[in-house]
Amino acid sequence: MIINTLDAAMLKKMFLGGAYRIEAKKEYINELNVFPVPDGDTGTNMSMTIMAAAKEVGSLENPSMTELAKAISSGSLRGARGNSGVILSQLFRGFTKEIMKYETLDTRAVAMGFEKAVETAYKAVMKPKEGTILTVAKETAVKALEVAKHVDDFEKFGAMVLEHAEYTLSQTPEMLPVLKEAGVVDSGGQGLLEVLKGAFDVMLGKEPDYEVQPIEKVTKVATSNRSNDIPAEITFGYCTEFIVMLEKEFTEETEREFKEYLTSIGDSIVVVSDDEIVKVHVHTNHPGLAFEKGLTYGSLSRMKVDNMREEHEEKLIKDAQRIAEEQKQLEEKKVDMPHKDMGFIAVSIGEGINEIFKGLGVDYLIEGGQTMNPSTEDMLNAIEQVNADHIFILPNNKNIILAAEQAKELVEDKEIIVLPTKTIPQGISAVISFVAEESVETNEEAMRESIELVKTGQVTYAVRDTSIDGKEIHIGDIMGIADDGIKAVGKEVEETALQLLDSLVDEESEIICLYYGEEVSKENAESFIQQVEEKYPHCDVELQYGGQPIYYYVMSVE
Repeated sequence: MIINTLDAAMLKKMFLGGAYRIEAKKEYINELNVFPVPDGDTGTNMSMTIMAAAKEVGSLENPSMTELAKAISSGSLRGARGNSGVILSQLFRGFTKEIMKYETLDTRAVAMGFEKAVETAYKAVMKPKEGTILTVAKETAVKALEVAKHVDDFEKFGAMVLEHAEYTLSQTPEMLPVLKEAGVVDSGGQGLLEVLKGAFDVMLGKEPDYEVQPIEKVTKVATSNRSNDIPAEITFGYCTEFIVMLEKEFTEETEREFKEYLTSIGDSIVVVSDDEIVKVHVHTNHPGLAFEKGLTYGSLSRMKVDNMREEHEEKLIKDAQRIAEEQKQLEEKKVDMPHKDMGFIAVSIGEGINEIFKGLGVDYLIEGGQTMNPSTEDMLNAIEQVNADHIFILPNNKNIILAAEQAKELVEDKEIIVLPTKTIPQGISAVISFVAEESVETNEEAMRESIELVKTGQVTYAVRDTSIDGKEIHIGDIMGIADDGIKAVGKEVEETALQLLDSLVDEESEIICLYYGEEVSKENAESFIQQVEEKYPHCDVELQYGGQPIYYYVMSVE
């Protein structure tokens, strides 16, 4: 079957297909991450970004191309998490800007959409690095423009473009030495490829070959999460799944008839077959009828029925309670906050770190950081709560800076200044440098200068085996990480922390500050600080309770 055009209905299905393929593959993508720290990870961030858009897309009934484009762009922009998620959202933003010009898309329109996507994404990144998702996107767009000149059929077009995207991804280790050393391809590029593959499979009418919710179910889930997370009315109450162990030939015609029957008793239908089994999923009010029909083809296995109406009511009650409590807290914060000229938002981790930022006058804390990168939407909600004309944002993590910058672009009634703090100590140093009586410009300059004077170290554990920075690392090893890479690897926390400090402290160093995490006792931290004082008598040494998860110690040297 030749496909020469794509309408909004088909593109909607393709987008949801791409979303749920990366959702299914996110852990695999996470494992490609070179840096072995326990963090938000590429697959998780990209999945959460696209799923935010899937919620908006799924709630649309028979959308026009313009409506669909706006939903994809808005949802992904606000839901973007981490650098990889923000870049993905920018790719969608550029693509949708182009396609909303048309009612239907031919291969040339899609190729131009790819080109616009790459242009938009590259502009969003201050220092684009080749060998990443950006390279895969760029080369895919170049190939698409080339192929579209002489190929009108989307099946041929997609196959050729995907083949080139896979080839480009395979070459990323040759572009980035750190990938080659670890023996992996770029995780962000892999994520983009999964989105494209998922969309292409849906266009061809293929059923997903991975264990995830089917595309039809995606739409229902997305619909149930729109406006205030209040689920839509459930027409068919039982989610029914089973496997048919085939005892007779199951031809394409048989499969078509089976699907037609299931359509007559329900919706959200997926039928996946091979030579021996048929996997079935349907939402229906009569599970027994689905089972009876399945028995005409063979014996049944793994039969499962869930009452979605009960789940619906439970979720409705829990969500309503949660939303009411969150709204109450937000309103209380807003009422209590007097108007001021300049305010602060900081991303923070741990009870002790939170108290430090509050004590320094930060107006609003976003809980997040390494293990769960806040989204652009989280940033926008925080900005709304701070009653100030000029707001400084401290991301305190290099993987959150782009989301903060994206939020800045979406705010019109306040001036947002994103300070490029990559660590908690940099954020603390920046706030300490703030002088309320000075101008916004003077404070921004002073805070940026203070950031440059801070050297940061973090001690944590490895979550995967890898080879990086010339070091062989195994799961469970203790790592000492500085601003420019892994400096120490060992088996003991304090021993590794001292090795890390050795790489940070020099003759000009004056102050060492240690923040101990939730897994370190006060006694152990005080014992360790004595070792530090003995080793560096020329420095003032401070110990603070940070309470941060993941990191045994966070340290700063100035």
